[in-house]
Amino acid sequence: MINMQSRIAVVFDSAGTLLHMYRVAKNTLTGEYIDDIVTTDLVGRHPFCGLVIFHTDPDRIIGCQSHNRIYEFIRENDIKIDLSCSSSPITLDQVEKALELDSLTTMQDLHEVISIIRLKCPDIFYLGVGIIVDTNSHTIVYTVCTGGRPFTNTPTTLNTLKEWGVDAYIASGDSMRNLENLARVVDIPVERVYDVATPLKKEWVIKHLKKQYDKVVMVGDGINDILALREADRGVLSIQQMGTCSTRLSDEADVVITDIKQILRIIEEMKEQ
Repeated sequence: MINMQSRIAVVFDSAGTLLHMYRVAKNTLTGEYIDDIVTTDLVGRHPFCGLVIFHTDPDRIIGCQSHNRIYEFIRENDIKIDLSCSSSPITLDQVEKALELDSLTTMQDLHEVISIIRLKCPDIFYLGVGIIVDTNSHTIVYTVCTGGRPFTNTPTTLNTLKEWGVDAYIASGDSMRNLENLARVVDIPVERVYDVATPLKKEWVIKHLKKQYDKVVMVGDGINDILALREADRGVLSIQQMGTCSTRLSDEADVVITDIKQILRIIEEMKEQ
């Protein structure tokens, strides 16, 4: 029997922790397609780069003329964009300037990565679209599309946490459009979802929740989770998606798991302490 006295919150990143992700990127300079990438790793390959996400339905992107520039699509359709993460401190104003000056990339580059993910996952419910912008060269260096499905043990794990009185949260760099769908599928109240969560925002979420709970756990899978892993009472690194991780990441975590269901044993141990 679990001791119910301690109030515990578990914060999950979405991609790679709750969801098995399918990702593809197109190098707009070479035309090369890259499968099974980690988007934050692509961002980190170049200085002055940022991952930009679109707050719009992918069908709206697909419906746009393929020869149009991405900047024109954003401006003419009043599309909201956000900076999800970056390799160095940059601003959204710098991103918008780079988009305006980029003359090589078209909507076709976005259409292609969306089509690839939809072919891989025809019944997918979670589909994210983004671009990686170099604010120094004023170019879009990659177009990116990601799709995901919950890991097999995600629903039962979250249901068990709920039965134990443990509150689950989501803090993800993705847009609320996708995260609302995910929250509904895994039965997490939407008010416990933090969208467009940069590394600093994830760290803030952990600090904020530590004022409300006795213990806060962070479950992440990428370099953009490091600050939150450090701040949490227990930092949990999931390698369920990739199978391996860098030494830098594993050194920052208190525990490494290979299946989301292993979080239950961690919570049991915390309850007993």
